[in-house]
Amino acid sequence: MIGPGCYVHGGAYVGAAAVLESDVDVAPNAVLDAPPGSPSVRVGSGVRIGANATICTGVSLAAMARVRPGAVVTRDVPPRAIVEGNPAAIIGYVGTESPAPEFAAPTVASSRIEPTSVRDVTVHRFPVIPDLRGSLTVGEFQRQIPFAPLRYFMVFGVPSREIRGEHAHLACHQFLLCVHGSCAVVADDGDHRVEVVLDSPDKGIHLPPMTWGIQYKYSSDAVLLVFASHHYDAADYVRDYDRFLALVRDRAGEAHR
Repeated sequence: MIGPGCYVHGGAYVGAAAVLESDVDVAPNAVLDAPPGSPSVRVGSGVRIGANATICTGVSLAAMARVRPGAVVTRDVPPRAIVEGNPAAIIGYVGTESPAPEFAAPTVASSRIEPTSVRDVTVHRFPVIPDLRGSLTVGEFQRQIPFAPLRYFMVFGVPSREIRGEHAHLACHQFLLCVHGSCAVVADDGDHRVEVVLDSPDKGIHLPPMTWGIQYKYSSDAVLLVFASHHYDAADYVRDYDRFLALVRDRAGEAHR
């Protein structure tokens, strides 16, 4: 099934079990491996598939995803993700701004809070106190960090090609620190996206409620520490990106009434 506005270039193979929504572009010699009777390849609206790429049987590409030329996609691709390689891995997100500019590490007596283009998302740098016995960095909740935590969790041992997060919260605030190694955080408010690299224990990011968060590009030694303002509640999670966008629109409409 090929929807309106799709363009399939010469030499591309689109299997009979493939489903293309609207405005999909399939470049020359790309393969959507979905022969009759097999699990379908599902391609969301606005997806771009590069030349000579292969989309394996049963894989779904969510809306606005980008598949680089020659990539072999063996697993589902989330909305707006950019993938490349064999097997394909996520290397970025469509419409995401460059990481926030670096600023000098704060002095012993100060900290820095930098706004981003994403609504209420801020990047924090905390004081570093060097000492012959070892360095120390410190932050205070409800002062530098705008909430008091009720829960924490740590993420570690993540293979470099895996992604974490991919959800928003209705009410819960989160504050992320990579206390060892590094990882990248994508924050998305439905209108703007920014990617921030956490690569030192004195650097953190605040994700307020109704912010779609993604963590990826983990180094092999990364340990990500997350403080949360609420106890765990499965009902507080928004795990579907389309539902997230609908909720953002609904809240914006209510705010204008």
